Amino acid sequence: MKLRTGLMFGAAFAAGVAAGPVAGMMERQFGINVFPAAFAQDAGRSSDSYRLLSLFGDVFERIRADYVQPPNEREMIENAINGMLSGLDPHSSYMNAKQFREMQVQTRGEYGGIGTEVTQDNGYIRVISPIDDTPAMRAGVKAGDLITAIDGTTVLGLSLNEAVDKIRGPANSKIILTIKRSGVDTPIELTLQREVLKIQVVKSRLEGDIAYVRVVSFSEQTDAGLRKAIATLKQQSGDKLKGVVLDLRNNPGGLLDQAIAVSDDFINQGEIVSTRARHTEDSQRWNAKDGDITGGLPVVVLINGGSASASEIVAGALQDHRRAIIMGARSFGKGSVQTVMPLPGSGGMRLTTARYYTPSGRSIQGLGITPDIEVQFSRTEPPHFGPEREADLKGVLSNVGGTTPSAAPRTDLPAIAKDIAKLPPENWPAFDLAKPETDYPLQQALAVVRAMPMGKRASR
Repeated sequence: MKLRTGLMFGAAFAAGVAAGPVAGMMERQFGINVFPAAFAQDAGRSSDSYRLLSLFGDVFERIRADYVQPPNEREMIENAINGMLSGLDPHSSYMNAKQFREMQVQTRGEYGGIGTEVTQDNGYIRVISPIDDTPAMRAGVKAGDLITAIDGTTVLGLSLNEAVDKIRGPANSKIILTIKRSGVDTPIELTLQREVLKIQVVKSRLEGDIAYVRVVSFSEQTDAGLRKAIATLKQQSGDKLKGVVLDLRNNPGGLLDQAIAVSDDFINQGEIVSTRARHTEDSQRWNAKDGDITGGLPVVVLINGGSASASEIVAGALQDHRRAIIMGARSFGKGSVQTVMPLPGSGGMRLTTARYYTPSGRSIQGLGITPDIEVQFSRTEPPHFGPEREADLKGVLSNVGGTTPSAAPRTDLPAIAKDIAKLPPENWPAFDLAKPETDYPLQQALAVVRAMPMGKRASR
């Protein structure tokens, strides 16, 4: 039996692109007899269960007999299953055979569509973040946008799966999105052309003598891509790197094993993350192995409200171990684990099965990672239309345990951050993706790296 471990960014599906999936996952090959046995055991605990299942059967038969037109019985049952799961929390859901196959492909880092991470928000589809170098990013889709219609048809009444299916489509085909954006009174219509997307999950460059590495999502290629990027930048610098900026902004998450591996790349020993499940025997803990790919160089991690799930595992681990200074804005706050379970008929379901905790025992569920140094992207905080973070979602899990701060505050921060302003100057230039000098949080992160004391030089 093969055990595949990962972490999904909730019920956030990728509209053509997923993290973790959207959303990463834990995948277990259960035998077909597991679910009926578990169901029978639970049903025996309450006579109400049998009565309510009888009611479900009565409603099903009444629809079959009297609905205005013959219904699709398979869709009826699948919708009922999805309703049962999605009613638990924002991240549990059902996948039919097609969606299950797509999810498995997505974790390999190749996706089809326009390139957005999305979730459901009061019947509409909310963009968590557009992915770099995709049609959505190029068309101007922004984090927080609400997709109200697809090709002129409202998304109200559609499940998240159905809406994502409509957003996806053949490469080179057109799609029109109608968007409600914060601070804009009229709907925005964007025409995009779908692509087959092969996401470059790790991007890197030298910023003087500092390695800048941006991790877009946590797919199967992330850890290998990070290691290759650091090795390449070391070589390009003549082995004279002074530090690393790890950019996890707008990274919605992905595979848990990749988050653990990336954390382990910077940490020599100790806990990386732990999970606590309903049953004690299902709880797990992962520890670091010896070896730091940077050789102890100073590290700054950039996060924001779009950093979620696997991104928060990395940021939390490096923060608790005092291995990195975390900068930017508070992260999304998704601290739950979804197990992806194959079901008979080739479909599957995502079921929230555990909460995860940082090395110091913090649960960031609904809270997020608070940066050591807060730096805002602009002087004006844009108004938000609808939920902004995990805690704002309907049916969100409560934070159970681990809500205390992470040990004592760092004593070195005042000296390191004495010249770092939370807001950019009034004359700061408008952000241009092609001009890193306009990225205020990045420029402040570079300044912090240069102010940090040098650790052990990287070994050759």
